[in-house]
Parts: sequence; C-alpha cells; structure tokens
Amino acid sequence: MSSSKGSSPTTGRAGEYDEWFLRQGRHDRGPEWNRRWFSEVAQVRGELDRFRPADEVLELACGTGLWTEQLARHAKRITAVDASPEVLKINRARLEGSRTLVSYVRADLFDWRPDGAYDVVFFGFWLSHVPPARFAAFWDLVRSALRPGGRVFFVDSLATERTGRGRTPEDHTTTRRLNDGREFRIVKIFYDPDDLAARLADIGWRLCVRRTENHLLYGFGEPRA
Repeated sequence: MSSSKGSSPTTGRAGEYDEWFLRQGRHDRGPEWNRRWFSEVAQVRGELDRFRPADEVLELACGTGLWTEQLARHAKRITAVDASPEVLKINRARLEGSRTLVSYVRADLFDWRPDGAYDVVFFGFWLSHVPPARFAAFWDLVRSALRPGGRVFFVDSLATERTGRGRTPEDHTTTRRLNDGREFRIVKIFYDPDDLAARLADIGWRLCVRRTENHLLYGFGEPRA
C-alpha cells in the first residue's frame, strides 16, 4: 500500500476506525442509513453468538477491539494479533477488566506464524485487504492455526455506492482518506458470497458464506479433512 503523504494509513487511522464503525463525524450518513447499518451489524453479532467462539480463540487483525469484546463473551482465552501498536493500545484499554484473558501480539500477518493451536480463528474486515496473490497463503495460515475440529468465522464489507469510490478493479485497490486529508491507496476487495464460497471450497474449506441486506459479508465453517 502506498500513500500521497505519510507512511501508514493504520498509524493515522487508529483513532478513526471506531468513528467509521460507529458512524460518527464524517461517517454519519443520517438516521435511516445508520439504523440499517447498526441493524446489520447486530445481525452478524447474533450469528457470532450462535456460532459461539468458545475456549481458545485467535483473532487476526484484531484492530481496536470492537469484535474482541464480542469474542470475550464466549472465549476462555484470546490471542489478538495486529501490526499496529496504536490499535493494540486501544484494544487493550477496551478489554481492560474483561474476565477473558487476552494476550496481544504485534505482528505483520503476512510474516507471522502461530506457535499454538486454537479452537476458533476470527477476523473482521481483514480478508478484503488480503492481496489476491496472498489469498491461498492466508487461508493456509488460518488452517495451520486450528486444532483438529477447529472452526473459523469472519466478517467483512460488501460493495456499496460509496465504497467503490476511487476504485481501480484491475489492481484491487481503492483510495482511503483520513480526517486530516491524507489519502492512501489500499487493497480492498469486495467478494460475492457465492463466488467466495466456491473459491474456498476449491482450496479445501467448507464454509457457509452469507450477506446482510446492504453492507456486510460473513462466513463460518471449517477446513475439510
């Protein structure tokens, strides 16, 4: 990823991610649009609760902890991995006082390998940032982190009328602008649920991939034996 100014969109955006997710500031799209967004977020959260990410959970690209909190409702222990010290700091503060033990790992997921095995691997809004050439290798990483019988759950974005702004489909990138006006080119891939499920089946996964009405893609399942 590259930028017009600065070196990293994650560094500049650590305090802005929650604004996007919570639809605050410039991300506030009005009462009706926001209502639909939060309703669909609640739908996915309900699916995650039914999935029940219990026991030992690995969260990849854990971010500021908005999903770590949800995982902590079920998990005995969470290992939360992210490359940004800024978001790890926010995550740690958000989970302070949680009864679930959360261990934090600062690492680049494209270089990192787990040193243990987990019952569940979770990642939120990360798969869309994995470059196409790294897709299979990323899923190999997920497989390597699961103990026998382990499962995976993920959530990500669907393409909307605004997420397509500035996109160049040929290289799977889009422009991300920070509150201070800096702009970065980032990898952002929007998957069709059926196409994604088929592609995952081709590399040895049995996943149910679904969508909400407008905004979110999510999936859950396990590797085939």
